[in-house]
Amino acid sequence: MRSMRTATARTYRAYFWEEVTSEWGAPPEQRTAARPLVGAERGLRALRDGLGREPGTVAGMRYLHRVELTDAVRGSDVLPRAYLAEHAALTLFGLHQSGMTRPAHRPGIGLGTACRALRAHLAADAAAGSGRRLTIADEHRVAAAVTRRLTAAATALDLDELVHHLRGLVPLLRQADIGLDYTRLHRDLCDWLTPHHGRVLRAWGLQYTEPLTPDGQAQVSGRDAEAWYWAGFDPERAEAGAELAAVRSGLGREAGTVPALWTFYRTRMGTELRTKGALTRDLSAEHTALTLFGLHQQGRRKPMHAPGISPGTACRLLLARNNADRTALENRLGALLTSLDSGELAHQLRSLVPLLRQADIALDYTLLRRALRDWDDPKRPQAQSRLRSGWDRDFRREAGQP
Repeated sequence: MRSMRTATARTYRAYFWEEVTSEWGAPPEQRTAARPLVGAERGLRALRDGLGREPGTVAGMRYLHRVELTDAVRGSDVLPRAYLAEHAALTLFGLHQSGMTRPAHRPGIGLGTACRALRAHLAADAAAGSGRRLTIADEHRVAAAVTRRLTAAATALDLDELVHHLRGLVPLLRQADIGLDYTRLHRDLCDWLTPHHGRVLRAWGLQYTEPLTPDGQAQVSGRDAEAWYWAGFDPERAEAGAELAAVRSGLGREAGTVPALWTFYRTRMGTELRTKGALTRDLSAEHTALTLFGLHQQGRRKPMHAPGISPGTACRLLLARNNADRTALENRLGALLTSLDSGELAHQLRSLVPLLRQADIALDYTLLRRALRDWDDPKRPQAQSRLRSGWDRDFRREAGQP
């Protein structure tokens, strides 16, 4: 049995996949007597026998578990979440490792990162098979195939359904010689449908959509981001309606937790933050701006993003165009301007946007994203008052004034 030491000098028993990986590349004389590589092969066979079986019912797997069961739990009909998750991770690892010449457990490779590598591998195979460079349409078809599998896993309604989708994905990773961090996957399975569920989804999505440099490496966070989705939106494109529906599906949801929105994010973020599934102010602000734009653009033939049109300017145009009740509109704008935080600001904007859509009045969504990002940022204490004063001036500006 191999144990591992943490930074605090505490030890814990390594997971089976960690043991196999640690001994894989070691010379024969350095392999532990307790589990030489041939012993690991026996364990892998036991794991494959456990595919589709109930946790705790496969005798050969019992000694491979590292999550210990108490006597009380053994007599219960309900197994701990960590044990169920470990059973799933073990069987997936056994399926993944079968026939591979390198360890399938690769620390640091999250599921989103592995799927992104699979997408690149399939595109390269398709190009080699056709003998020509793939068109953008071909690349999209390849990407869509991987995206569908990852999305199916991300939208699983319970742990069993999630494992079912992962069992379809793992053989593709094995064929492409792409590994996976099974310790991280075990944690993700433990966190499925818990309060940490959003972090898992966000990590998968951010890893999968991390921009790449021409040589296939992750871009550093200092590079320029792509143009925001709303800035390049064309209502005449055939895909516009479906894209807007996908964007609207994120209304009221936490950033990064809706797979349909993953490909629309443009926020710059370092690899470490993406791997952790960090919920940053920038990502939250972009998510809110995206969903508001999807609501605003719905059914409109002209773009509803217009640089320079602040909420104050939009309310002034609404007053002039609809001959609306000035007092009521001032009250609505006042509620928006006195929002205490970015969450309340988003709520007030969501009630204003349908009125602007009906009147065919656009907004500057790049400005809104920045406002949502800065509104209650403790590092920018003057931002809220500056934005509030500017939007109020925009509303009260007389017609014809610059």
